[in-house]
Order: sequence, then structure tokens, then C-alpha cells
Amino acid sequence: MSHSTDDPKESAIVLIDGVCHMCQGLTQFIIRRDPRGVFRFASLQSEIGQELLRQGGISKGSIDTMVLIENGKYYTRSTGALRIARRLRFPWSLSYMFILIPPFLRNLVYRWVARNRYRWFGQSSECMIPTPEIRRRFLP
Repeated sequence: MSHSTDDPKESAIVLIDGVCHMCQGLTQFIIRRDPRGVFRFASLQSEIGQELLRQGGISKGSIDTMVLIENGKYYTRSTGALRIARRLRFPWSLSYMFILIPPFLRNLVYRWVARNRYRWFGQSSECMIPTPEIRRRFLP
């Protein structure tokens, strides 16, 4: 069982598109590979998600990307995804080496997946309801 870290330097927030099935699956993927409980989650569509976007100067309409907030810095698209992977259990942390690829190339792939995610994976009319075991990993 994982435990959430209380050290702000260790913790990070991931904002996801709460109605995207792929994003919900990625949230589950991260939780299962984050035994230290580094990552906490919120929906981009939630009040707290919208407030965090505002604080980071990111457009409220930015649901085409996930957002990682780490040490007060905001990371989006492939950079955010790779910084998440870096902190996951081995072997997933090895994928951080893709950070060496220039962002404009990485983000071409990221944007292509983001553009097609609803068609490929579907979407819900509402955000995922977390199980009691992982509910504490989600911001209120």
C-alpha cells in the first residue's frame, strides 16, 4: 500500500482531463507505479484544477494537455509526462531519457495522441470517481 508523502519537495500534482478515459487510465497507471505516493491528482475541470491553472498562468481551455506541478513549476505536454515517468518505479523511470529529444518533436507525437484520445479511448460525461483506497491521492 502506498503512502502520500508530506514533504512538499517530494510531492507533485498532476492535473488531468477528468472525462478522458485514456487520462483516467493513465492516472491509475501512475498510482500503481508510485509506491511513495509522490503524485496527487485533480481534474482540469474541477474548481481546484481551474484555480491551479490560473495560478500557473495556463489557459482554462487547456484540456488538450495534462499539467504537472512540481516544486511550484508547471510542466505540460511531453515534458510533464516525462517528468512524471522519471519518478515512477523502474523500469518506467528509464523513459525519462526521451527528454533528450527536442520538445518540438516530442510534442508532435503528444499533440497527435491528445487530438485523437477521445476517438480512440472514449470519454465520460463526468470525472472518474476514485476508489476509497486512492481517494486520498486526489485533491478535494
